[in-house]
Amino acid sequence: MTQQFRPLSRRHVSAGLAAASGLSLVPTFSSAWAAPADGNFGQAEWVQKYDTDPSQSVQRTTTPILSAQTVAATEQAIQAYQQIVAQGGWPQVPNRQTLKTGTRSPAVVALRQRLIVSGDLGPGTGTSPVFDSYVEAAVRRFQARHGLGMTGVVAEQTFDMLNVPADVRLSQLQINLVRLRSFASNLGGRYVTLNIPAAEVETVEGGTVVTHHIAGVGKIDRQSPVMQTRALDINFNPFWTVPASIIRKDLIPKMQHDPNYLTDNHIRVISKDGQEVPPTSINWNSLDAVNFKFRQDPGGDVNSLGFVRINIANPYGVYMHDTPSKGIFGDDFRFVSSGCVRVQNVRDYVAWLLKDNPGWDRDKIDDTIRSGERVDVKIAAPVNVYWVYVTAWANDGLVQFRDDIYKRDGFGGAPVQAAKIGGPEEMTLAAPATRPQRVQPVNMPDQDE
Repeated sequence: MTQQFRPLSRRHVSAGLAAASGLSLVPTFSSAWAAPADGNFGQAEWVQKYDTDPSQSVQRTTTPILSAQTVAATEQAIQAYQQIVAQGGWPQVPNRQTLKTGTRSPAVVALRQRLIVSGDLGPGTGTSPVFDSYVEAAVRRFQARHGLGMTGVVAEQTFDMLNVPADVRLSQLQINLVRLRSFASNLGGRYVTLNIPAAEVETVEGGTVVTHHIAGVGKIDRQSPVMQTRALDINFNPFWTVPASIIRKDLIPKMQHDPNYLTDNHIRVISKDGQEVPPTSINWNSLDAVNFKFRQDPGGDVNSLGFVRINIANPYGVYMHDTPSKGIFGDDFRFVSSGCVRVQNVRDYVAWLLKDNPGWDRDKIDDTIRSGERVDVKIAAPVNVYWVYVTAWANDGLVQFRDDIYKRDGFGGAPVQAAKIGGPEEMTLAAPATRPQRVQPVNMPDQDE
């Protein structure tokens, strides 16, 4: 199955805000659903495929979100949005019906005006009530700037984003500029950034983004922490040991509902003396289960950690890892974990982390995963890792917004989709933090053993 998004044509390049402020707006890209190269590592992943014609679309930026360039571009975006607010902002778009190509409605007129003000639609495209190809292309650009799938259809989530007032967007930019300025220098020659609201990971070397990865991050009630730390080592084909909090919150209720849950998910019950015991030996209508260890067998198609776990020093017990549920990488809403971070195309990420480890090239990584054997590798030079909370920014002229999913911007933002209830999770609730915490790079207990 392939999902292909149509590239923009030359006539769809927007003006509006770009003309007023010198900022260009959003590129379009397409996503293809593709299996790993060897075809035998379980569910396929969503991978980005970008158009190569610069006249039709802008490539994904190679400028790190944590950089002096992003700070400067965000300052410029603030000036542009101050001008928009001073001129009255943009109109609300009536959301009584879904808007798509061919729709005729007065709401399309309001939609055109809204997209013109934000620079997603050129000012010379008329006031027609018909949703035409110009409007569709502008909607796709708008959706990309707000982290939504570029369907070109205006439905609930797109309406929510369209109708966030301009002064709220300006406040977001101003609040996040403070966050960005705190990371403008001294990040290290090689580092990793997770932007939690965007649910995206980027690796940076020499001031340039080398790899980009869609991610799954903490649920609203089990948040991924904001912190500064280092990646220390990597576990291939790891076991997963269920943390005590998840035994209480998730595993006991699931066993009460489905007595075969542990068996179906390849989770073994281990007693205090190290012996495997049957699930039927536990009273699931009590907290008896917390006296046992629950260990899931390795294997990328069954283990909640997938094929790889990346350990980062921190007091929260969180880490980064693969996942067998790769379908989440195609979702707009990726706040699905218990605080840990699931990384798309994790083998590319691991190859970058291990580039200074002799003998650990991509072929070696693939062979190790294929073997199914538990292998631990210490990263030759620990890599700085930054988990940050940035909901608005600009770089290379592109102005981006994301939902204030954890409500840390200090004001009411756009509605967000309710948290999804997923399968077995990997970690305990992390304490919220409004400022990044620098974590000393100490060795953490291995929860997988």
